[in-house]
Amino acid sequence: MMNKQIATFGAGCFWCIEAVFQNLKGVLAVVSGYSGGKVKNPTYREVCSGLTGHAEVAQIEFDPEVISYRQLLEVFWSTHDPTTLNRQGHDRGTQYRSVIFYHDDNQRAEAEKSVQEIAERIWDDPIVTEIVPAETFYPAENYHQDYFKNNPTNGYCRAVINPKVNKARSQFAHLLKSDADEIK
Repeated sequence: MMNKQIATFGAGCFWCIEAVFQNLKGVLAVVSGYSGGKVKNPTYREVCSGLTGHAEVAQIEFDPEVISYRQLLEVFWSTHDPTTLNRQGHDRGTQYRSVIFYHDDNQRAEAEKSVQEIAERIWDDPIVTEIVPAETFYPAENYHQDYFKNNPTNGYCRAVINPKVNKARSQFAHLLKSDADEIK
């Protein structure tokens, strides 16, 4: 029987996060959605208003026998800028904040340890990523799911998502799925 765990990350637009993590072996499913706010069942429009408190996140189901939470954190840190408050590139607002929603004490400890290590190794500016307990996750509307796969020629996909996916593929080639491992 397969051991499954959940990781939930916010790192700017959820389309980017989803596209990056879908490529990794051991990742069983990635769902774009919202977490960390005060409104139940928020819509994209409500979250974009900045009034719900939710962040755009990706919830990642993974097999820790194939890919560790630690490895997921390495990809997370390397594919966005955790030093910019409520912003990734041109995407601005609290919904684009850098956040790790941990699901247990082990994830919390790993996240806290990794933020110190990554700050020393990669970033000169202070890390502003929130590390907070997982809250209710609300899947985003269907048209947000598999967005990069379904819209590869979209301008945002070409200009913003594709460079992040290519960076992850280059930097983490050892963690990539083979064609046979593709997420359905």
